[in-house]
Amino acid sequence: MIKKGFSYIGIFFLYCLAILPTPLLYLFSKLSYYLLYYVVGYRRSVVRENLLLSFPEKKTEEIELIEKQFFRFLSDLIFEIVKMPLISKKELKKRYVFHNLDLLEDCFKKGRSVIVCSAHYGNWEWGMIALSIHLSETKFVIYKPLHNTVFDNWFLKIRSRFGNTLISMRQTLRSLADSKKITSAFFFASDQVPLKEPSNYWMTFMNQATPVYMGPEKIARQTNRPVFYFKTTVVKRGYYEVDCIPVCMEPKDSPEYEITENQFKLLTESIVAEPQYWLWSHKRWKHQPEIA
Repeated sequence: MIKKGFSYIGIFFLYCLAILPTPLLYLFSKLSYYLLYYVVGYRRSVVRENLLLSFPEKKTEEIELIEKQFFRFLSDLIFEIVKMPLISKKELKKRYVFHNLDLLEDCFKKGRSVIVCSAHYGNWEWGMIALSIHLSETKFVIYKPLHNTVFDNWFLKIRSRFGNTLISMRQTLRSLADSKKITSAFFFASDQVPLKEPSNYWMTFMNQATPVYMGPEKIARQTNRPVFYFKTTVVKRGYYEVDCIPVCMEPKDSPEYEITENQFKLLTESIVAEPQYWLWSHKRWKHQPEIA
């Protein structure tokens, strides 16, 4: 009960912050950066190790620069997420611009449902709710529930405020079965860490052996839903653009693993171009392949 009480107090505090104008929140972000990076040192060792292993060709000074740029962006991201409960549709449309969504609409007109993959690059939370403004079809967003049920319910509320339907990873197949009679879009963050299983598919991603989440490809091949990738670009502070890129229009005819490999190729291009906008504090390489 005490834990829940503190959670509700925390949510009330976040709503109070959300009332503030975005420029003021960015001032708080600057302070947050110094606290996260210099005082608390939040996951600095994780970020440094991930960067060193991903960019072995870069000098120490370059790695340190990317590290600091990442923590500056992470601080901005935190306060942009804080703004989510009260951000308006008008502001979201201005700050998150999508290109080539007509490719999805063409599929819907033909009665075809789609799968959309993205990554933890840029502000994926804003992107999730911004997209719900633009697409009229049913939108299912696959997510991993938080351990804190109070905050999990709060996130569900703000992530679905413009029309998304949030589906926990465990309920994905059931939701697919229930949605057979309607055209829909299922959205996945394909760079998340899969459960450690012997059957995992391993690939080289950012110079490292990486287990990858095969759910989107398996579903696409079984249902023949066209697969698209949302490639995010950070235009400037608080402004983003997304290109909708076809990955595979006939998954049932595609070679195994091709869809997954192509998604990660597109993500790698974004990371190499502007590495500071990917979630380096995430323990993406906590699993290692078993040696036979």
